[in-house]
Amino acid sequence: MIPLDLLPALIGFAFVSSITPGPNNLMLMASGANFGVRRSLPHLLGVGLGFTAMIVGVGLGLHGVFEALPWTHVALEVLSVAYLLWLAWKIGTAAPKASDAPEATHPMTFWQAAAFQWVNPKAWMMCVSALTLYAADRSLGTVLLVAAIFGAINLPCISAWTVLGQGMRRLLTSPARLRAFNVAMALLLVATLWPILKAF
Repeated sequence: MIPLDLLPALIGFAFVSSITPGPNNLMLMASGANFGVRRSLPHLLGVGLGFTAMIVGVGLGLHGVFEALPWTHVALEVLSVAYLLWLAWKIGTAAPKASDAPEATHPMTFWQAAAFQWVNPKAWMMCVSALTLYAADRSLGTVLLVAAIFGAINLPCISAWTVLGQGMRRLLTSPARLRAFNVAMALLLVATLWPILKAF
């Protein structure tokens, strides 16, 4: 189990890594601005629960696959870059919907958001770092505790980004402003790829 004196450090790490900008938070802010909090709830819950499940899965054995087969880690990085670039393009080219037009776009679904965690570079960094620092023994109890702490802290943090996005809707009432916001979010999403691209 995690020593009691390490719990504050784990809680702090979970908070800082969850609240700071990354692909999940930027996409949730864009979703909040484009669709509002209520319609973004499946996306929000998919991120929170999907990431918590990812910690459990990696902690209980999937990390060993990357150690045994290093090429799978490279393949995951290539897939991550390609998918994030595609998402950035989708966000950046999302045309504001006219008031009398049929619904042309929709927020990310629960399962899409949960699956996205497996190709999210920041999610992998958070997951591997947390398990390495606070669950080195990989025991079931320790892994579940790390996952539970991250789940409890991550969900409010990412919710704040979604609410922030919805709050910005008042400033994005014109199609031009919404389009500029979406382009800015797309560019910031691409910028989150810098650590991976720098390593290639």
